[in-house]
Amino acid sequence: MLLALVLSAAAALAAPGPYVTVGDNVNNLGARGTFPTVTITTPAGSLIGLARNDAEAFTGIPFAQPPVGPLRLAPPVRITTPLTNFDATQQAPACPQMLADASANDIISQVLNSVAANPFYISSTKAQEDCLNINVYRPKGTVAGANLPVLFWIFGGGFEMGYNSQYDGGSLVANSVALGKPFVLVAVNYRVGGFGFMPGKEIKAAGAANLGHLDQRIGLEWTADNIAAFGGDPSKVTIWGESAGAISVWNQMCLYDGNNKYKGNPLFRGGIMNSGGIAPAAPVDSPRAQAIYDRVVSQTVCAGQADTLNCLRGLPYADFLKAANSVPGMLSYTSIALSYLPRPDGKVLTASTDVLAKQNKYAAMPMISGNQEDEGTLFTLFQANSSATTDLITSYLNTVLFPNGPTATVAQLVNSYSPWIWDGWPYGTGVLNEWYIGFKRLASILGDLTFILARRIQLTATTTNNPSIPAWSYLSSYYYGTPVLGTFHGSDLNSVHFGVGLSSAGVKGIQSYYANFVYNLDPNNASGGTSTASAVSFNWPKYDTKSRTMIKFNLLNYETIADTFRSASYDVLSANPSVFQI
Repeated sequence: MLLALVLSAAAALAAPGPYVTVGDNVNNLGARGTFPTVTITTPAGSLIGLARNDAEAFTGIPFAQPPVGPLRLAPPVRITTPLTNFDATQQAPACPQMLADASANDIISQVLNSVAANPFYISSTKAQEDCLNINVYRPKGTVAGANLPVLFWIFGGGFEMGYNSQYDGGSLVANSVALGKPFVLVAVNYRVGGFGFMPGKEIKAAGAANLGHLDQRIGLEWTADNIAAFGGDPSKVTIWGESAGAISVWNQMCLYDGNNKYKGNPLFRGGIMNSGGIAPAAPVDSPRAQAIYDRVVSQTVCAGQADTLNCLRGLPYADFLKAANSVPGMLSYTSIALSYLPRPDGKVLTASTDVLAKQNKYAAMPMISGNQEDEGTLFTLFQANSSATTDLITSYLNTVLFPNGPTATVAQLVNSYSPWIWDGWPYGTGVLNEWYIGFKRLASILGDLTFILARRIQLTATTTNNPSIPAWSYLSSYYYGTPVLGTFHGSDLNSVHFGVGLSSAGVKGIQSYYANFVYNLDPNNASGGTSTASAVSFNWPKYDTKSRTMIKFNLLNYETIADTFRSASYDVLSANPSVFQI
């Protein structure tokens, strides 16, 4: 049972998508199968893509120089020389991945490391450092000048794993055509783990913090420069992400205190956040962040050298990967206390993003932000013997997540959650699904800390600062009944992105809301495109701080609910933001 759950968790966060190709990316058209090619010329160069049954796909297009050698642990450098007859018919490599602590001996880490070592996983990801590439999917027959809206996808994976070719965009684009709202989809690769979010004072001094976010930003700039040649409208870009990708959407709004301009124009005009938003974090040179950098250095020949950062850049790839992955991973006892995540560096992110939200230092724009009902279950599989009592949960949180937090405040948060088994996650399951004693209570706490109540804090700040700019929020419960996990974190990927796991009407409904938003920055507005008919008739109310109304996606129907549940826990979190920083 444990093995099945761990593999389920790994699959939800890191499994490759349904469209897998073989062969190298450049000059290897022979591996494209039976699909005909289509060639376009963009400012990036001449690109050869595939005219597939569902969409035209241009994949693996490099947008920055390979971040290797002196460019490892350095900001991305855009490519300035146009490509010539570039083979965009193959999926390009993923960035280096981190599934678990490479040196851990526990069974969970061993299972995850076995997944990472699986030949299918290795061959499908083709992970390497030269990985800054972008995929573009457009409706069949689209030409330059079509001026279709653009949906810019940012994958999730806890800032430790994930890659753009996990999420083939063909079915989404084909469905957008069927819904009468055709759009162009762009999926960006960015560095993860120690390659993209290494912390430490050395990193800050070198201006090398939050590199994964800088990769995303360069990808957005590439889109602004090139998407018109694909038939997209660079003035109508919506950024969309799940989990770490959703946190990235919010952080892109917060980068440089909200400056999202490029060549005088906004890089994007709306945001969709699935299970993520603000992620309160200590500075990149804080003691807990510095400990990560020091641990990585200690696992290499760089220990004791005068310039450890330059030494890390010069290590063989395998040596640096092993050292970078020697710290605790997300699917482990330390859970949401991520080793690698975006942290304030004083420049790219000038402060923790919850602070930037309250200070109105973000690019204000229409947004959708929502959650899965049982967000915390996936991250609470590994804490047995830490949650049987209030004191044990408080000790776990104080030791692992918030070592600098006053114990009394952490205990206040814990005490705001009922100790009774029928009150915890997965919700509405009575005395069932208590994976270990205290599991359901701890799952509620971890899920609220990272996702559900963090979303409420974000929306409270944004709708207070800018009440005229609309926002919509949701809670999904369509996988109610899944043993132990419920409607778990990441389960929306199956339905919303891949279009499986729900009824046809359910999938079309949610995708219709999103397509309407991409077109009109309003999920209820079905105007534009090739059809004004909507796949849903249920009105999705705007979110405001008075009614706090949100939509709930159930398996068989939609309903509206008030975002006022667990108000005592919300009060503790919102009143003590500096205590609950990761």
